[in-house]
Amino acid sequence: MPLPPPSFRTDRLLLRRFTPDDAESLVALHGDPDVMHFIDTGRPVARSHVLEQTLPHFLGTPEDAPEGHPDNHPAVLGVWAAEVTATGAFIGWFALQPTTPGRTDEAELGYRLHRPAWGHGYATEGARALVDRAFTTPATPTGPPLQRITATTMTVNHASRRVMEKTGLRHLHTFFEEWPDYIEGAEHGDVAYALTREEWAATAT
Repeated sequence: MPLPPPSFRTDRLLLRRFTPDDAESLVALHGDPDVMHFIDTGRPVARSHVLEQTLPHFLGTPEDAPEGHPDNHPAVLGVWAAEVTATGAFIGWFALQPTTPGRTDEAELGYRLHRPAWGHGYATEGARALVDRAFTTPATPTGPPLQRITATTMTVNHASRRVMEKTGLRHLHTFFEEWPDYIEGAEHGDVAYALTREEWAATAT
């Protein structure tokens, strides 16, 4: 019998690695126009794209990397499916992905939750747990401990910015890039946030 995927818990959530059984849940999440409003093209993602590209990427977690591969940092990097512990309901995902391929000392925080899960503090709870896990994970034989976590979002995405700030990340700057598809509010640019291990340690209790 196969072993269950790696996981960890917060007060209200179970965060675990994705499995092929999550396909339909992921299709529904990425196909929701409200969820995707401030992301990528601002439009729902096609089912075929989720099944053929997104899910395989999510399944390619760091522990699947060959021994000695620089991405082999299974304790923290990768994408984590989020479930409400009390009900088992899938509500979305949280991720820490290397900011550049093969890099294990810096990662970008991301999260995406179903609309019914908004406004309940789940995003902050999951993001904080992942950040705490990242900064308490020691070095591995294939990589140093994580030193810095970054995050970006549209300037007008105030809900996402509040999550970043409540998680402890600080605003660094606003920047402007040209995107292939216009999203309402793009003229205000994007914002970059970050938190270092030292900053986290200074406030951790």
